[in-house]
Amino acid sequence: MDIQAAITAAWQKIGGQIDSFIIMLPNIILAVIVFFIFFFVARWLKLLVKRLTRRHRQARNLGMVLGRLAQGAVILLGLFVALSIVVPTFRAGDLVQLLGISGVAIGFAFRDILQNFLAGILILLTEPFKIEDQIVFKDFEGTVENIETRATTIRTYDGRRIVIPNSELFTNSVTVNTAFDARRIEYDVGIGYGDDVNEAKRLMLEAIYSVDDVLRDPTADVLVLELAQSSVNIRARWWIKPPRRIDDLNSRDKVISAIKQKLYVENGIDLPYPTRQILFHDQTEETDGDRTRQREGWPAGSNEVPKPRSISGSLKRIAQIQASKNGNGSDRNLAADDNR
Repeated sequence: MDIQAAITAAWQKIGGQIDSFIIMLPNIILAVIVFFIFFFVARWLKLLVKRLTRRHRQARNLGMVLGRLAQGAVILLGLFVALSIVVPTFRAGDLVQLLGISGVAIGFAFRDILQNFLAGILILLTEPFKIEDQIVFKDFEGTVENIETRATTIRTYDGRRIVIPNSELFTNSVTVNTAFDARRIEYDVGIGYGDDVNEAKRLMLEAIYSVDDVLRDPTADVLVLELAQSSVNIRARWWIKPPRRIDDLNSRDKVISAIKQKLYVENGIDLPYPTRQILFHDQTEETDGDRTRQREGWPAGSNEVPKPRSISGSLKRIAQIQASKNGNGSDRNLAADDNR
C-alpha cells in the first residue's frame, strides 16, 4: 500500500508538472520569438553602426566598438524581456542582486576573458594598429585580419593564421610596419681595403637611384659603417612607399642587384669574402726552443731567422721527412733542402 501510494503521488506530481508546462508553453514560445526578434534587431543595429562609420577611417574602429556594445545591450534586454514573459514574477533587480552576490566568483572565473575584452575595447578605441596593418609581435609577423573584443587574428606571410589574446597585445611591445606612408630599408656592403671608398659610395648612390621604387624624398644615403677584418663595410639606406612586406622584398632585390652590378661587374670594385691569414711555423729539431731562429708570426730580430717556405716546398719537405723515417731517403738530401 505504501509503494502504491508513493507511485500515485509521484504520478500526480509529474502530471501536475506536465499540466504546468502545457499552460506555460504559449508563454515559452512567445518568449523565444521575442528573444529572436531582439537578437536580429541587435545584429541589424551592429551592421547599421558599422555602415555609418565605414566611410570615415578614423571612426571605423569606434564604430566596431559601438556596434558590438549596442548588440550586446540589445541582446541582454531581450533576455530580460523573455524571462519576464516566461516567469511573470521575474524582475531585473533579482538578477542584479544575484550577480552582486556571485560577482566575486564570476570575476575570478572569467578574469582572463574580462582582461581580453577590456584590452580589445581599448585597442579599438586608441588604434595602435588597424585592420590590414602589418605588425610584428614577438615571433609572429603578418597582416591584421580582424580585431575582436577577445583576440586579434593576423595572417602570416606564409599563409597561416595566428590568434593573439588582446591582453598580450595591449601589455607588450608591437611593431607596426605600416604605421607611416614611407619606410627606410638598409643593407651593408663590404668592399676591399684597396678600393676607393668615396668612389664606391658614389657608385652605390647611382645604383640606388637607378631603381624606380626608391623615393627621392627622403633622400638615400651611404655611410661607412666599420673597418671589418676583411672589408670596409658601407651601409646603404633608402626609402620606399608603400611600406608593405612585398614592397620591401622587391626593393631589396632590385637595389642589391643594382649595387652588385655597378660595383663589381662594371667598375671592378672588390666585394671580398671573409679571409684568414695562416702563419706557418718553421720549427725543426735544430731550432726547437731557440726563439732567435724560429719564425712564428714576427721575426725575433736575428739575421739568422729562416725564410718562409712556399706551401709546395713545405709539403715536399714533409714527404721527404716521412720517407727518411721509413728508410727510403737520405739525410744528405734533407740537409740540402734545409739550406735552400
